[in-house]
Amino acid sequence: MRDLQIAVLGAGVVGVNTALRIQEEFPSAKITLIDDKFNETTLSYGPAGVFRPAQHFGGIPTDRAKAMIRTSFKYYEQLLNVPDSGVTKLAGYIFSDTHENNVKNDFLQGLVPRYRPATLEERQTDSSKLWKHGSYFETMRTQCTLFIPWALNKYKQRGGTTRQKHITNLNELQNEYDVVFNCTGLNAKYLCDDPFVVPIRGQLIKVYAPQLKYFYYNDYDTYIFPLGNGTVCLGGCRNYDSFNTQVDRFDSMSIIERCSEIVPSLKDANVLSEWVGLRPHRNVIRLEAENLGKLKVIHNYGHCGYGITTAPGTADHVVNLFKNSHSTKSKL
Repeated sequence: MRDLQIAVLGAGVVGVNTALRIQEEFPSAKITLIDDKFNETTLSYGPAGVFRPAQHFGGIPTDRAKAMIRTSFKYYEQLLNVPDSGVTKLAGYIFSDTHENNVKNDFLQGLVPRYRPATLEERQTDSSKLWKHGSYFETMRTQCTLFIPWALNKYKQRGGTTRQKHITNLNELQNEYDVVFNCTGLNAKYLCDDPFVVPIRGQLIKVYAPQLKYFYYNDYDTYIFPLGNGTVCLGGCRNYDSFNTQVDRFDSMSIIERCSEIVPSLKDANVLSEWVGLRPHRNVIRLEAENLGKLKVIHNYGHCGYGITTAPGTADHVVNLFKNSHSTKSKL
Protein backbone atom coordinates (compact mmCIF):
# COMPACT_ATOMS: atom_id res chain seq x y z
CA MET A 1 0.00 0.00 0.00
CA ARG A 2 3.06 2.29 0.00
CA ASP A 3 2.23 3.97 -3.32
CA LEU A 4 -1.53 4.05 -2.82
CA GLN A 5 -2.98 7.49 -3.58
CA ILE A 6 -6.08 8.15 -1.46
CA ALA A 7 -8.39 11.16 -1.45
CA VAL A 8 -10.96 11.95 1.24
CA LEU A 9 -13.67 14.34 0.05
CA GLY A 10 -15.21 16.45 2.81
CA ALA A 11 -13.48 18.07 5.79
CA GLY A 12 -16.35 17.88 8.25
CA VAL A 13 -16.45 15.53 11.21
CA VAL A 14 -17.10 12.47 9.00
CA GLY A 15 -14.24 13.32 6.64
CA VAL A 16 -11.59 14.02 9.28
CA ASN A 17 -12.49 10.86 11.21
CA THR A 18 -12.25 8.86 7.99
CA ALA A 19 -8.87 10.38 7.13
CA LEU A 20 -7.48 9.52 10.56
CA ARG A 21 -8.79 5.96 10.36
CA ILE A 22 -7.21 5.48 6.91
CA GLN A 23 -3.86 6.63 8.29
CA GLU A 24 -4.10 4.03 11.05
CA GLU A 25 -4.85 1.23 8.60
CA PHE A 26 -2.53 2.36 5.76
CA PRO A 27 0.27 4.41 7.37
CA SER A 28 2.40 4.41 4.21
CA ALA A 29 -0.34 5.57 1.81
CA LYS A 30 -0.40 9.12 0.46
CA ILE A 31 -3.61 10.75 1.66
CA THR A 32 -5.15 14.07 0.62
CA LEU A 33 -8.15 15.64 2.37
CA ILE A 34 -10.10 17.71 -0.17
CA ASP A 35 -12.80 20.31 0.38
CA ASP A 36 -13.68 23.79 -0.79
CA LYS A 37 -14.04 24.89 2.85
CA PHE A 38 -12.35 23.95 6.10
CA ASN A 39 -12.90 24.45 9.84
CA GLU A 40 -15.59 26.98 10.84
CA THR A 41 -17.27 26.99 7.43
CA THR A 42 -18.26 23.33 7.68
CA LEU A 43 -21.68 22.18 8.93
CA SER A 44 -20.02 20.30 11.80
CA TYR A 45 -19.15 23.56 13.57
CA GLY A 46 -22.77 24.44 14.38
CA PRO A 47 -24.33 21.57 16.39
CA ALA A 48 -23.76 20.98 20.11
CA GLY A 49 -22.31 17.51 19.46
CA VAL A 50 -24.01 15.51 22.22
CA PHE A 51 -23.50 11.76 21.84
CA ARG A 52 -27.04 10.47 21.44
CA PRO A 53 -28.05 8.45 18.35
CA ALA A 54 -31.73 8.10 17.49
CA GLN A 55 -33.33 4.66 17.47
CA HIS A 56 -33.86 4.93 13.71
CA PHE A 57 -30.23 5.80 12.85
CA GLY A 58 -29.23 5.02 9.32
CA GLY A 59 -31.92 2.54 8.32
CA ILE A 60 -29.36 -0.27 8.62
CA PRO A 61 -29.53 -3.54 10.60
CA THR A 62 -29.64 -2.87 14.34
CA ASP A 63 -26.65 -5.06 15.18
CA ARG A 64 -24.50 -3.23 12.63
CA ALA A 65 -25.67 0.15 13.83
CA LYS A 66 -24.91 -0.84 17.42
CA ALA A 67 -21.40 -1.91 16.46
CA MET A 68 -20.71 1.44 14.75
CA ILE A 69 -22.12 3.42 17.67
CA ARG A 70 -20.09 1.41 20.17
CA THR A 71 -16.93 2.03 18.13
CA SER A 72 -17.69 5.75 18.11
CA PHE A 73 -18.37 5.89 21.84
CA LYS A 74 -15.15 4.06 22.71
CA TYR A 75 -13.19 6.36 20.40
CA TYR A 76 -14.51 9.55 21.96
CA GLU A 77 -14.19 8.07 25.45
CA GLN A 78 -10.44 7.71 24.88
CA LEU A 79 -10.26 11.44 24.09
CA LEU A 80 -11.86 12.62 27.34
CA ASN A 81 -8.49 13.43 28.89
CA VAL A 82 -6.77 14.55 25.67
CA PRO A 83 -6.11 18.32 25.72
CA ASP A 84 -7.88 20.37 23.03
CA SER A 85 -9.80 17.37 21.62
CA GLY A 86 -13.09 19.02 22.57
CA VAL A 87 -14.55 15.87 24.16
CA THR A 88 -16.13 16.33 27.60
CA LYS A 89 -18.55 14.50 29.90
CA LEU A 90 -22.18 15.56 30.02
CA ALA A 91 -25.22 14.35 31.95
CA GLY A 92 -28.91 15.13 31.80
CA TYR A 93 -32.48 14.10 31.18
CA ILE A 94 -34.97 13.22 28.47
CA PHE A 95 -38.68 13.76 29.18
CA SER A 96 -41.89 12.85 27.40
CA ASP A 97 -45.60 13.26 27.91
CA THR A 98 -46.29 11.07 24.87
CA HIS A 99 -44.93 7.56 25.54
CA GLU A 100 -42.44 5.87 27.83
CA ASN A 101 -40.53 4.48 24.82
CA ASN A 102 -39.55 8.04 23.92
CA VAL A 103 -37.25 8.20 26.92
CA LYS A 104 -35.53 4.89 26.18
CA ASN A 105 -32.59 4.31 23.85
CA ASP A 106 -31.37 0.80 23.08
CA PHE A 107 -28.18 2.18 21.55
CA LEU A 108 -27.18 3.95 24.78
CA GLN A 109 -28.50 1.66 27.48
CA GLY A 110 -25.67 -0.67 28.39
CA LEU A 111 -23.12 1.54 26.61
CA VAL A 112 -23.04 4.81 28.55
CA PRO A 113 -21.90 4.81 32.20
CA ARG A 114 -25.43 5.30 33.53
CA TYR A 115 -28.93 5.21 32.04
CA ARG A 116 -31.83 4.99 34.50
CA PRO A 117 -35.43 6.14 34.99
CA ALA A 118 -35.75 9.70 36.27
CA THR A 119 -37.17 10.05 39.75
CA LEU A 120 -40.45 11.81 40.49
CA GLU A 121 -38.51 14.79 41.81
CA GLU A 122 -36.34 14.92 38.66
CA ARG A 123 -39.39 14.80 36.40
CA GLN A 124 -40.85 17.84 38.12
CA THR A 125 -38.62 20.49 36.57
CA ASP A 126 -40.61 23.36 38.06
CA SER A 127 -43.51 23.86 40.47
CA SER A 128 -46.23 23.50 37.82
CA LYS A 129 -44.99 20.81 35.43
CA LEU A 130 -44.60 17.07 36.03
CA TRP A 131 -43.43 15.02 33.06
CA LYS A 132 -45.08 11.61 32.68
CA HIS A 133 -41.92 9.80 31.60
CA GLY A 134 -38.24 10.52 32.04
CA SER A 135 -34.73 9.08 31.98
CA TYR A 136 -31.39 10.28 33.28
CA PHE A 137 -28.19 9.36 31.45
CA GLU A 138 -24.51 10.25 31.28
CA THR A 139 -22.83 10.71 27.94
CA MET A 140 -20.29 12.94 26.17
CA ARG A 141 -20.18 16.06 24.06
CA THR A 142 -17.77 16.61 21.16
CA GLN A 143 -17.22 20.31 20.50
CA CYS A 144 -16.26 20.36 16.83
CA THR A 145 -14.84 23.88 17.02
CA LEU A 146 -12.06 22.19 19.00
CA PHE A 147 -12.22 18.61 17.73
CA ILE A 148 -11.88 19.30 14.00
CA PRO A 149 -8.77 21.54 14.34
CA TRP A 150 -7.31 18.97 16.74
CA ALA A 151 -8.04 16.13 14.30
CA LEU A 152 -6.67 18.08 11.32
CA ASN A 153 -3.48 18.83 13.22
CA LYS A 154 -3.07 15.15 14.10
CA TYR A 155 -3.74 14.20 10.48
CA LYS A 156 -1.06 16.61 9.22
CA GLN A 157 1.45 15.47 11.83
CA ARG A 158 1.07 11.96 10.41
CA GLY A 159 1.95 13.25 6.95
CA GLY A 160 -1.53 13.90 5.55
CA THR A 161 -2.06 16.83 3.20
CA THR A 162 -5.04 19.08 2.47
CA ARG A 163 -6.28 20.56 -0.78
CA GLN A 164 -8.83 23.34 -1.12
CA LYS A 165 -10.84 22.58 -4.24
CA HIS A 166 -14.49 22.32 -5.25
CA ILE A 167 -15.18 18.94 -6.88
CA THR A 168 -18.23 18.80 -9.15
CA ASN A 169 -17.67 15.34 -10.64
CA LEU A 170 -15.89 12.34 -9.18
CA ASN A 171 -14.40 11.63 -12.59
CA GLU A 172 -12.19 14.69 -12.08
CA LEU A 173 -10.12 12.52 -9.76
CA GLN A 174 -9.72 9.53 -12.11
CA ASN A 175 -6.07 10.14 -12.98
CA GLU A 176 -4.89 11.42 -9.60
CA TYR A 177 -6.09 8.88 -7.03
CA ASP A 178 -6.55 5.14 -6.71
CA VAL A 179 -9.44 5.43 -4.25
CA VAL A 180 -11.70 8.24 -3.09
CA PHE A 181 -13.60 8.21 0.21
CA ASN A 182 -16.72 10.29 -0.37
CA CYS A 183 -17.70 12.08 2.87
CA THR A 184 -19.45 15.06 1.29
CA GLY A 185 -22.70 15.00 3.27
CA LEU A 186 -25.45 17.04 1.66
CA ASN A 187 -23.24 17.83 -1.34
CA ALA A 188 -23.37 14.14 -2.27
CA LYS A 189 -26.90 14.87 -3.51
CA TYR A 190 -25.33 16.67 -6.46
CA LEU A 191 -21.91 15.04 -6.67
CA CYS A 192 -23.47 11.57 -6.90
CA ASP A 193 -26.79 12.62 -8.42
CA ASP A 194 -28.39 10.94 -5.42
CA PRO A 195 -32.11 11.79 -5.08
CA PHE A 196 -32.28 10.03 -1.71
CA VAL A 197 -30.20 12.72 -0.02
CA VAL A 198 -32.59 15.26 1.50
CA PRO A 199 -31.84 18.27 3.71
CA ILE A 200 -33.50 18.38 7.10
CA ARG A 201 -33.30 21.95 8.30
CA GLY A 202 -32.34 22.62 11.91
CA GLN A 203 -32.26 25.86 13.88
CA LEU A 204 -30.75 26.57 17.27
CA ILE A 205 -30.29 29.49 19.64
CA LYS A 206 -27.40 30.14 22.02
CA VAL A 207 -28.29 31.97 25.22
CA TYR A 208 -26.54 32.94 28.42
CA ALA A 209 -27.83 30.78 31.29
CA PRO A 210 -24.97 29.93 33.69
CA GLN A 211 -27.32 28.28 36.19
CA LEU A 212 -27.82 25.21 33.97
CA LYS A 213 -25.64 22.18 34.69
CA TYR A 214 -27.61 19.37 32.99
CA PHE A 215 -28.89 18.86 29.44
CA TYR A 216 -32.59 18.27 28.74
CA TYR A 217 -34.55 16.67 25.91
CA ASN A 218 -38.31 16.77 25.44
CA ASP A 219 -39.15 13.85 23.17
CA TYR A 220 -37.07 14.42 20.01
CA ASP A 221 -37.58 18.00 18.86
CA THR A 222 -36.64 20.07 21.90
CA TYR A 223 -33.25 20.18 23.57
CA ILE A 224 -31.22 22.26 26.02
CA PHE A 225 -27.44 21.75 26.15
CA PRO A 226 -25.04 23.61 28.47
CA LEU A 227 -21.88 24.34 26.46
CA GLY A 228 -19.68 25.84 29.17
CA ASN A 229 -18.88 29.38 30.26
CA GLY A 230 -22.58 30.02 30.83
CA THR A 231 -23.55 29.42 27.18
CA VAL A 232 -26.53 27.14 26.56
CA CYS A 233 -27.72 25.78 23.22
CA LEU A 234 -31.51 25.63 22.64
CA GLY A 235 -33.27 23.81 19.84
CA GLY A 236 -34.70 22.77 17.60
CA CYS A 237 -36.68 21.87 14.50
CA ARG A 238 -36.71 19.24 11.75
CA ASN A 239 -37.92 20.78 8.48
CA TYR A 240 -37.87 17.95 5.92
CA ASP A 241 -36.65 18.83 2.39
CA SER A 242 -36.07 22.48 3.33
CA PHE A 243 -33.13 24.39 1.85
CA ASN A 244 -33.82 27.53 3.87
CA THR A 245 -30.63 28.60 5.65
CA GLN A 246 -32.09 31.82 7.09
CA VAL A 247 -33.09 32.18 10.74
CA ASP A 248 -36.87 31.97 11.01
CA ARG A 249 -38.34 34.16 13.76
CA PHE A 250 -41.30 31.81 14.22
CA ASP A 251 -38.98 28.87 14.79
CA SER A 252 -37.07 31.03 17.27
CA MET A 253 -40.26 31.79 19.16
CA SER A 254 -41.23 28.12 19.19
CA ILE A 255 -37.80 27.03 20.46
CA ILE A 256 -37.85 29.53 23.32
CA GLU A 257 -41.41 28.55 24.27
CA ARG A 258 -40.73 24.80 24.25
CA CYS A 259 -37.42 25.07 26.12
CA SER A 260 -39.01 27.37 28.70
CA GLU A 261 -41.57 24.67 29.40
CA ILE A 262 -38.69 22.55 30.70
CA VAL A 263 -36.65 25.36 32.31
CA PRO A 264 -38.87 28.45 32.86
CA SER A 265 -35.93 30.82 33.48
CA LEU A 266 -34.84 30.39 29.85
CA LYS A 267 -37.75 32.58 28.73
CA ASP A 268 -35.84 35.69 29.76
CA ALA A 269 -32.31 34.48 28.96
CA ASN A 270 -30.08 36.79 26.93
CA VAL A 271 -29.78 35.57 23.32
CA LEU A 272 -26.15 35.37 22.15
CA SER A 273 -26.58 34.03 18.61
CA GLU A 274 -28.79 31.98 16.28
CA TRP A 275 -27.76 29.40 13.69
CA VAL A 276 -29.30 27.33 10.91
CA GLY A 277 -27.89 24.13 9.39
CA LEU A 278 -29.08 21.55 6.87
CA ARG A 279 -28.70 17.96 8.05
CA PRO A 280 -27.71 15.50 5.25
CA HIS A 281 -30.51 12.93 5.60
CA ARG A 282 -30.69 9.70 3.60
CA ASN A 283 -33.26 6.96 4.16
CA VAL A 284 -30.37 4.49 4.37
CA ILE A 285 -26.94 5.87 5.20
CA ARG A 286 -24.65 5.15 2.24
CA LEU A 287 -21.67 3.01 3.23
CA GLU A 288 -20.79 1.42 -0.07
CA ALA A 289 -17.91 0.68 -2.45
CA GLU A 290 -18.30 1.49 -6.15
CA ASN A 291 -16.02 1.38 -9.18
CA LEU A 292 -16.08 4.35 -11.57
CA GLY A 293 -13.82 3.20 -14.36
CA LYS A 294 -10.44 2.58 -12.75
CA LEU A 295 -11.30 4.76 -9.77
CA LYS A 296 -12.68 3.06 -6.65
CA VAL A 297 -15.07 5.20 -4.61
CA ILE A 298 -16.04 4.41 -1.03
CA HIS A 299 -19.17 6.31 0.00
CA ASN A 300 -19.67 7.46 3.59
CA TYR A 301 -22.55 9.94 3.75
CA GLY A 302 -26.18 10.39 4.78
CA HIS A 303 -25.67 10.61 8.57
CA CYS A 304 -28.45 13.20 9.04
CA GLY A 305 -28.10 14.76 12.52
CA TYR A 306 -25.88 11.96 13.83
CA GLY A 307 -22.61 12.65 12.03
CA ILE A 308 -20.70 13.67 15.14
CA THR A 309 -22.08 10.75 17.13
CA THR A 310 -21.39 8.05 14.54
CA ALA A 311 -18.45 9.36 12.47
CA PRO A 312 -15.69 7.22 14.06
CA GLY A 313 -17.83 4.09 13.69
CA THR A 314 -18.77 4.65 10.06
CA ALA A 315 -15.15 5.59 9.29
CA ASP A 316 -14.02 2.27 10.73
CA HIS A 317 -16.67 0.47 8.67
CA VAL A 318 -15.80 2.01 5.30
CA VAL A 319 -12.05 1.59 5.79
CA ASN A 320 -12.63 -2.10 6.51
CA LEU A 321 -14.97 -2.21 3.52
CA PHE A 322 -12.17 -0.95 1.30
CA LYS A 323 -9.67 -3.28 2.87
CA ASN A 324 -11.86 -6.31 2.29
CA SER A 325 -13.47 -5.26 -0.97
CA HIS A 326 -12.66 -7.33 -4.05
CA SER A 327 -15.91 -7.17 -6.00
CA THR A 328 -16.98 -4.52 -8.48
CA LYS A 329 -19.61 -3.23 -6.07
CA SER A 330 -19.86 -4.24 -2.43
CA LYS A 331 -22.87 -3.13 -0.39
CA LEU A 332 -23.91 -3.25 3.26
